[in-house]
Amino acid sequence: MLHVFHNPRCKKSREAILFLKEKNLKFTEILYIKNGLSKDIIQSILEKLRIEPKDLLRTQEKIWKESYKNKNLNKKKLIDIIIEHPKLLERPIIISHDSGIIGRPIERLKSFIKSSKF
Repeated sequence: MLHVFHNPRCKKSREAILFLKEKNLKFTEILYIKNGLSKDIIQSILEKLRIEPKDLLRTQEKIWKESYKNKNLNKKKLIDIIIEHPKLLERPIIISHDSGIIGRPIERLKSFIKSSKF
């Protein structure tokens, strides 16, 4: 079973959902902007993607540029920022039982699905 951290307002996120539906793959949509994110969920994402918190951030967003750009922020603070501003989370994020990816561009998601043999 896959879990998709999905923002319905994001074109790339909608493309990922459509692709998974077309492939008849089972997944749950996690509407993280509406429902929020916890520290544990973010930690799990980081572990499965094998990345650092800075790699989860959308640094082109206005809120990042106005409030956080050029600041020396540690991992804990970056996680707190994602919790406070879930819009800053890269998307879509697709998680399996033991791994995951940021599914943009869509070719990354296609490759992930193919290599994971879902």
